[in-house]
Amino acid sequence: MDVTEENLATLANYLQQTLNPDQNIRRPAEKFLESVEVNQNYAILLLHLIDKNNYDNTIRVAAAIVFKNYIKRNWPIEEDGVDRIHMADRVSIKNLIVNLMLKSPEAIQKQFSDAVSIIGKYDFPEKWPTLIPEMVEKFATGDFHVINGILRTAHSLFKRYRYEFKSQKLWEEIKHVLENFARPLTDLFVATIELTQKHASDVQALRVIYGSLVLICKVFYSLNYQDLPEFFEDNMPIWMPNLLRLLQVDVPNVDDGDDDNPGLMERLRTEICECVSLYALKYEEEFLPYSSGFVTAVWNILLATTQKAKYDMLVSNALMFLAKVAEKNCYKGLFEDPSTLSSICEKVVIPNMEFRESDMEIFEDNPDEYVRRDIEGSDVDTRRRAACDLVKSLSQHFEDKMMNIFGQYVQLMLEKYSASGGAEWRGKDAAVYLVTSLASRGATLAAGVTRASPLVDLGQFAANHALPELQRPNLNELPVLKADAIKFLMTFRSLLPNELLLTAFPLLVEHIRGAGVVCTYAACCAEKLVAGGMVRRAELAPHAAALLAALFAALPDHCTPEQHNEYVMKAILRTLACLQEEALPYLGEALPKLARMLSVVAKNPCKPHFNHYLFETLSLAVSLVTKSNPNAIAAFEDALFPIFQEILQNDIQEFMPYVFQMLSLLLELRGGAGGGAGEAYSALLPCAVAPALWERAANVRPLVRLLCAYVAVAPNLVVNSGKLNAILGVFQKLIASKTNDHEGFYLIQTMLYKFGQSVMQPYTKQIMTLLFQRLSSSKTTKYIRGLIAFLGFYAVQFGADPLIDLIDSVQTNMFAMYVERVLVSELQRVTGTHERRAAAAGCTRLLCTSAHLRDGSLAHLWAPLMQALIQLFELPPDESSLPDDHFVEVDDAPGYQAHYAQLACAKGLLDDPLAKIEDPKRDLVESLERMSRAHPGVLPPRLAALSAPHRAALAAYLAAHNVHLS
Repeated sequence: MDVTEENLATLANYLQQTLNPDQNIRRPAEKFLESVEVNQNYAILLLHLIDKNNYDNTIRVAAAIVFKNYIKRNWPIEEDGVDRIHMADRVSIKNLIVNLMLKSPEAIQKQFSDAVSIIGKYDFPEKWPTLIPEMVEKFATGDFHVINGILRTAHSLFKRYRYEFKSQKLWEEIKHVLENFARPLTDLFVATIELTQKHASDVQALRVIYGSLVLICKVFYSLNYQDLPEFFEDNMPIWMPNLLRLLQVDVPNVDDGDDDNPGLMERLRTEICECVSLYALKYEEEFLPYSSGFVTAVWNILLATTQKAKYDMLVSNALMFLAKVAEKNCYKGLFEDPSTLSSICEKVVIPNMEFRESDMEIFEDNPDEYVRRDIEGSDVDTRRRAACDLVKSLSQHFEDKMMNIFGQYVQLMLEKYSASGGAEWRGKDAAVYLVTSLASRGATLAAGVTRASPLVDLGQFAANHALPELQRPNLNELPVLKADAIKFLMTFRSLLPNELLLTAFPLLVEHIRGAGVVCTYAACCAEKLVAGGMVRRAELAPHAAALLAALFAALPDHCTPEQHNEYVMKAILRTLACLQEEALPYLGEALPKLARMLSVVAKNPCKPHFNHYLFETLSLAVSLVTKSNPNAIAAFEDALFPIFQEILQNDIQEFMPYVFQMLSLLLELRGGAGGGAGEAYSALLPCAVAPALWERAANVRPLVRLLCAYVAVAPNLVVNSGKLNAILGVFQKLIASKTNDHEGFYLIQTMLYKFGQSVMQPYTKQIMTLLFQRLSSSKTTKYIRGLIAFLGFYAVQFGADPLIDLIDSVQTNMFAMYVERVLVSELQRVTGTHERRAAAAGCTRLLCTSAHLRDGSLAHLWAPLMQALIQLFELPPDESSLPDDHFVEVDDAPGYQAHYAQLACAKGLLDDPLAKIEDPKRDLVESLERMSRAHPGVLPPRLAALSAPHRAALAAYLAAHNVHLS
């Protein structure tokens, strides 16, 4: 694709069509662009189009978005994959993008900035050493449109330092950045602050300048996140006083916000609060000289801000700063005065905990968002969460004072609520949050709060203030307080008296019939009480009918996918899982509803958690019913297959891994019931080996599982349909992949176990050839573990000497090399119960049944192998890594990939080929006993060659199992 005016015009035309609301025009244009993106110069053509001012701005922005998505999909090179971008294009993109970005309008600049950060993630600094110098030299232009573009790019490039794990590579990258960027950034910071004075009367200029300061603070935060760089530590006398001054300065004319959206000064103060919170938390000693000034400035900000939404992020970050300071012993003198604590409670904490009109709007109009903030913790940036965190931090050091002072406010708010007949409900809402914050000392996701202050009687508070709200006969009265009461029970479930929770349980069932947030909280709380064992099967059974009726009523047939409630579906799943066979009376009515839901969500799979719990529930229901009535499998297939067929035909990527797992389960259950594979399964087998399905990472594991189910349940179908070679081709692809080689071992082991030598013998030499080729080309820890375990399985299943002969047929003396270089030296790396058992059992067969090791050419390896096996038993696994241990992360896979999620209720039913070997040590000593009887005199010299510690360990095994060697 040459860069010509004709090609530019054609590209612009297709881009214009991608903006058309008519999908009959839009989709073909999108498909065309996808088809030509592999051509050389495609990306360069996009960049030239974006650079042309004579094209409409909407087309240029569309081109920038297409370019960014092209980079996102194609810049990473997949493991075992081809580079989809020509090398010349990669070089040209990096040469052009920075300058083009800086002269583009802001909407395009943002897309380029994201693209630079994606390229930087893979190429910076090793393959793009010129990037930072090129960016820094632009600071000298004095053009703030250009400077802000550079700062925006720097922020996009460096912000991953905030969340990436420490590693040598990361340290080297940050060191490179600091050496080249820290001084210019600091100089720019000082110069920009000077410009605020110089242009004090030019509002337009000030907006640009203060916008730069916001970006500078973002970059400063990222560069300081991992550790305190020496440069910034040395220059704290420049940064800290200037940040403090910016926190205190007021420039009302530059305000570009409104009551709902923060203005420029709010955004700047928010960023500064975040930076100093980082220093207060991580670099307390260095920050100590500046802490008092910042605490005073932040306190004044909190007193000056109102309840307007525009201040929400600023207030949240300001409270977060005070919370971080209050956590540290060295700062506690700033807060210990009781009058200070009282002032914090009255003027800061309670006003920011209060339920606002904006909260009520979300509670009533967008319950999903309210739940996300409140239960799931996405409210980390809200005033209420920050106020709670401040209370928790202060309680660590001043528990008695806090309980005394804050307790008075709690009592006052509760009394006002009681006296008002419910009118002052906002006060009680704040009181419940305050008590929760004061009492909580430690929590886990599974159990809620597990440690609480001994100064708070949680049971009494729940009985007096939570249960009464749930006992109101009107389900819709004071819904916020009902939600608070349910959340209190849920939060402290591990610490509340069990009889109180059992009293509350039927009330929760009733409230599932409520609306919005209350329904969700009640379902969530009921699920957690069952999951945590507070409500056991015997206690759940009397309420099961009412509970399931309420839960299904909360998911009516007319629900759209967007309205489906994941907490309700999870509660259904948990209830059925707890009831087990006692759930059977309810499944007849439930299953058609579940199938209808699946049919609905398949058309628009927009809620991943709901979808997962739905598939889990269906899998559990199938397992429970067929366990009771094996012949019911046909009814499930009739109900589910049409929906599965629709999902597969419409290529609904999110659901395909689930469908493959459920098909595996149904096929295995059909086999367990004595039925072979029906026509539908026969028709599906060619699809299961189609290469296109295997290209998606999320499909690999469930497809392997499905193929194993075919092999186990319908081996004749696999052989007679001629698909055995295709499945072996899948094995070959899997074993070559560092990401999926373990799946290859699982597949070939199942094939050997189920088909046996009668079918597999013609292929075994080629299988071993592939395994050892991969061993020589790429020896990762995961592959070594898999190979040792697999060859151990083979030795147990087919004999030790046949294994040795097979491997030596690939290459003379190869088995000896394998034992010396892999088995003996790397056996300790094997992890996992099944893998270690297979490895141990395989070693035992080699040691006790192989003629080659007993008196053949491999006899010299007997003692080293026995010592390695004893070390496997006696020592912890070796967790060190091998040089080739680098894996492609799923997130790095280009383009959209539906993530694989295993269904716990649809786990494989295939039998374990080594189940008879329950205790590998016992297996060893009993095998040695048989060997000593069959070959007298062979063992004593072998055992004498072992080191003393190894002999002692083996003697202990023999004594433990009462085995005596002759």
